Amino acid sequence: MPISIKAIDAHHHIWRLSDLAWLNGPTQPRIFGEYDAIKRDYLVEEFIDDVTPEGVVGSVYIQVNWPAGKEVEEVRWVQENADRTGWPSAIIGYVDFSSESCAETLKELSNFPLMRGIRQQLHWHENPLYKFAPEPDVMRDAKWRQNFALLQDYDWSFELQVFASQMKDAAGLAAEFPDTAMVLQHCGMPEDTSSKGMQLWLDGMKELADQPNIHCKFSGLGTFIHQNSVGFIGDITAQCLELFGANRCIFGSNFPIEKIWTNYAELIQGFYQNLRGLPEISQKMIFLDNAQKLYKITL
Repeated sequence: MPISIKAIDAHHHIWRLSDLAWLNGPTQPRIFGEYDAIKRDYLVEEFIDDVTPEGVVGSVYIQVNWPAGKEVEEVRWVQENADRTGWPSAIIGYVDFSSESCAETLKELSNFPLMRGIRQQLHWHENPLYKFAPEPDVMRDAKWRQNFALLQDYDWSFELQVFASQMKDAAGLAAEFPDTAMVLQHCGMPEDTSSKGMQLWLDGMKELADQPNIHCKFSGLGTFIHQNSVGFIGDITAQCLELFGANRCIFGSNFPIEKIWTNYAELIQGFYQNLRGLPEISQKMIFLDNAQKLYKITL
């Protein structure tokens, strides 16, 4: 059954295959496994059909790594879709904070009304399959931080994507920029579910939760287990709620990636089943209010 509380999907993607270097060409190993099922256009009309029956009334588009140099073109295309359909409600774009053109790109991106923040994926792992950033400590570089500080000029947020081994550095970044809201992707990406791995994740999450400007996004929990597990969702979100509180947690679907192993109705119900025991005000924060405030969404 649909959730009784309206929701904002705070993490989704739409794409044209022709614009995505990482989806185009022969299938390559990915962190989320075999993806032939989603190797096609996923346009906003299909997203709307997926989400509206489940009580979703707004959404936040997260960048999808268009080819280098097309950061502005990506946001322009998404803005045009929003102007035409009313979806998405906010846009998170991309910039490389290490680049010489960073300041210029940010200025260009600021011309689009729905721009609300930036995601540069910082996650690094010893396992090459899980490695995205070139180094584990990119965020410690002085030039990178100098450009990162420019986010404050636009009052934009940052989508923080790191593994457990990087969380100490990420907490330091948040402490240095306390006025920049940061949204932790995918509950900190708990990829090692062994006792040792989960303890490392939990220790890192505690450090992140100590920074009041970091929020936790309930998304992408099928990434490493390749299924929509109600039990896993419950375990992870319960620990995140204990650390961050309902006022700093938000729901996001990570669609259409999760479409590889589930559908939208089953995905959102997996979260709702685990959160329905919370007071209604807390559920409303997680599914609606927090995203609306963070991403400055008017419905």
